[in-house]
Amino acid sequence: MGAFGQGDFAKLTIEDIDIKGKRVFIRVDFNVPLDENMMVTDDRRIRSALPTINYAIDEGAKVILASHLGRPKGKPDSKYSLAPVARRLQRLLNKEVSFSYDITGPQVKEAIAKMRPGDVILLENLRFNPGEEANSEEFSKELASLAEVYVNDAFGAAHRAHASTVGITKFLPPVAGFLLRKEVGYLKGVVSNPVRPFVAILGGAKVSGKIGVLENLMDKVDKVIVGGGMAFTFIKAMGYEVGDSLVEPEMLELAERIRTNLQKNNVKFYLPVDCVVAHSMELQAETKLVTTQEITRGWTALDIGPASVKLFSEALENAKTVIWNGPMGVFEMDAFSRGTFAIAKAVADAYALTIVGGGDTDLAVNKAGVSDSISFISTGGGASLQLLEGKELPGIAALKDKKA
Repeated sequence: MGAFGQGDFAKLTIEDIDIKGKRVFIRVDFNVPLDENMMVTDDRRIRSALPTINYAIDEGAKVILASHLGRPKGKPDSKYSLAPVARRLQRLLNKEVSFSYDITGPQVKEAIAKMRPGDVILLENLRFNPGEEANSEEFSKELASLAEVYVNDAFGAAHRAHASTVGITKFLPPVAGFLLRKEVGYLKGVVSNPVRPFVAILGGAKVSGKIGVLENLMDKVDKVIVGGGMAFTFIKAMGYEVGDSLVEPEMLELAERIRTNLQKNNVKFYLPVDCVVAHSMELQAETKLVTTQEITRGWTALDIGPASVKLFSEALENAKTVIWNGPMGVFEMDAFSRGTFAIAKAVADAYALTIVGGGDTDLAVNKAGVSDSISFISTGGGASLQLLEGKELPGIAALKDKKA
């Protein structure tokens, strides 16, 4: 099947079971951004679920969709309603999508009882019920009572042991959707069987969030590029002054050990050589460009500079596989966005298989306008990180094995 086919995926998928005429509960990840008018501003996660939804419709299943949105703290909150998502999904599917303001209970059951093969209903935000995040058995049973088959296609929530990702699997035959299979295929494939040279780019604020990835990839990568706030823990560990830049003091020793171990493994390790610094993270703040050895007290590094962009871009020139997780700076602010956007373009221009971890990196690639040139963009930030750390995700572990 090749490194990124379905050969390595050990779980049953929606294709492996008969769903004709059956009530199929599909856990999707429709955790999408909404503006102040309750309009969906980025529907990529909805579109990513369409292959599984359309397959279920074509097979004549009665399709029950469920997702979370935001953090409503276990009770109904209109600003986290999935109603706008139902409207967008209806347009994307070009067919009617019913919306249920209830998640469980007699009205939902009645609506589902009236469904015909090929009909689609979207339930209200699962996190409006405290039983979802608590992985309550009672709530899991209630969800399971709505359907005959369970499909997990929510990779972005697969690292959470919630009622709709783990609890429900005890009461219904659980299989994977196409997006889940694709995500695992790419992310596991790139770690277990990369085409070389293999380059990992890691950014974002904290070393502590990426340490597991660095340790897991240590003997698999050829080059590691570190940018963003996390770079300054490494730079400080090497004995340099970093001014008021973000540093995790408890990570200094570990950062230095990882850097020396990578070098012992003949892995080329790149840190920023220059950066954009400011007195404060404000739009009007004075900024200046300095080398990473010239950051003085009172100044904070908030983006990589042009020499770092050139250094990192050159490191990508011969790459055959690139994985990128975490921005190079505070890209949400124009003054500190250039480094991240330049690296996004360099990754997009690489003659390589390019994989971008979800979350902020996905947002950065979209803002840079290069998402169409990336081989694969993960829909899950936390889930993709855990998979790259070599961890088993509870939402995937709970699915039926192929050989079982």
